[in-house]
Amino acid sequence: MSSENTICSTNNNHHHQNPAVTLSPSSSSPSSVSSASSTTSSSRYENQKRRDWNTFGQYLKNHKPPLTLSRCSGAHVLEFLRYLDQFGKTKVHTPICPFYGHPNPPAPCPCPLKQAWGSLDALIGRLRAAFEENGGKPEANPFGARAVRLYLREVRDLQSKARGISYEKKKRKHHQPSPTPTPTPVLAPPPPPPPRSIMPAISPPGASC
Repeated sequence: MSSENTICSTNNNHHHQNPAVTLSPSSSSPSSVSSASSTTSSSRYENQKRRDWNTFGQYLKNHKPPLTLSRCSGAHVLEFLRYLDQFGKTKVHTPICPFYGHPNPPAPCPCPLKQAWGSLDALIGRLRAAFEENGGKPEANPFGARAVRLYLREVRDLQSKARGISYEKKKRKHHQPSPTPTPTPVLAPPPPPPPRSIMPAISPPGASC
């Protein structure tokens, strides 16, 4: 399987959107659309993770000398990431390039094409999960090695400066809770008048009629 088809990304779009789920009006509902979209996203992620895992396994077989997964270390993961750069499609300007730090260069330049940081970061996340799903121990996971994390951070900072793009996550605005309305006191209804006696009035003795 080709590594190019597995992890390459375009220069202007590093995040793939899930295809829209079209349902018939008679059977569509907010809950069914959400469920179908979630299932589609999960299925695409699992398929991509499986392809990436197979690609890495093929890389180990073609390695000279051939490597087994049990002997794979963080250093071998770094070799794999650098190997993938030859299939990259993201222009990364060098410091001597006149377009260094320019997010939208007006003309072509001879700077190299590399894998985008976002693609590598997502790839490592999938391979890290696949390693443990295939029997690897978390403490021996080469994709979670400190050297790999430092390399990804270095690539992020380098590409951010070279392309003039910030990778910092936007801070979420904290919504202030709306004040709770003061409940209107409920007044008890006035007591009903005492019931009228159904007994006839009895005149006291000696009273004149």
